[in-house]
Amino acid sequence: MRSEMQSRVPERRQAHPNDRFGAVVAACATVLFTEAVIGLIAAYVWGRTQEGPSTPINPMALLLLVVAAPFLVAAVYVFSSLLTVSAVSPLLRAAAWLGRRFSGRETWWWVPVATAAATAPPVLAGAILTDTGPLAGLAGWLAATAALTAPALVARRLLLPNRPRLSGRAMFWRVAAFGTLASVGAFTLAGIALSAGIGYEPPLLNAEQAAGTYSDGRGGTLTLTADGRATVSRLHTFDFSSPGEPLVRECSGIGAWSRGPADGPYVQQVDVSVDACPVDIDGFDVHGTREAPKLYATVGDPDAGEFYVLRRD
Repeated sequence: MRSEMQSRVPERRQAHPNDRFGAVVAACATVLFTEAVIGLIAAYVWGRTQEGPSTPINPMALLLLVVAAPFLVAAVYVFSSLLTVSAVSPLLRAAAWLGRRFSGRETWWWVPVATAAATAPPVLAGAILTDTGPLAGLAGWLAATAALTAPALVARRLLLPNRPRLSGRAMFWRVAAFGTLASVGAFTLAGIALSAGIGYEPPLLNAEQAAGTYSDGRGGTLTLTADGRATVSRLHTFDFSSPGEPLVRECSGIGAWSRGPADGPYVQQVDVSVDACPVDIDGFDVHGTREAPKLYATVGDPDAGEFYVLRRD
């Protein structure tokens, strides 16, 4: 009789996110901010592994970022409030329903399952519209799932039965402490990886290795010989004498070339001198690989990351 009465005791379910809205929003905002910091670190490391010149850091952009930091934090908080209502709360309710429906109880692993199912349609639609490859689409889907699963799991733990009711401020400082540790850990791992040589290093070429015919893919060519002779045909030159966009001209003729150091310990530069050209051709940074070198010339503002690229045939 007693066991029968116990079986009729209703199951204690997790609270609704709106019941502890302040703490849930603070938790989601802090987790999202931590994810953004770690994402920036990962993007920087990924950029260092890519072949080609990297865009220099603009001090003015860093200053503007520092000045705008309070407004960015406020924007993240507002965004997190909307995300809590529109995404986190429905995901937690869906995960709880799936758990009761298919396993008889609410378990945490239904949260990533529900999130993966919810993010699949928009990510698939975006991949189709942008003509993204299968691997890039899969990576985007996994990233979106992880980005929403983390704050949802934190909010779920906060809403479990018998959990103490915390204010938004207390929840913020608790999650911020773990977020800081995670960010410092990601920064440390990134430094170790870059120090271990995971980053891209341009090749150092001698005259014989640099010799060959380079093409811009638009009819312009540059031929370098090991004895220092250079032949250009319809090669683009850029005149920066006037403000605004540089004036682009084609150049053809015979001249000389030489190698020299450029910015950075592993970068060298190819300078080409042709008397028939209206503008000097110089400042080609050597990138690519030793077997397939490339020549990069900055076009316009260096911060814009626009380059004129020549690839060896």
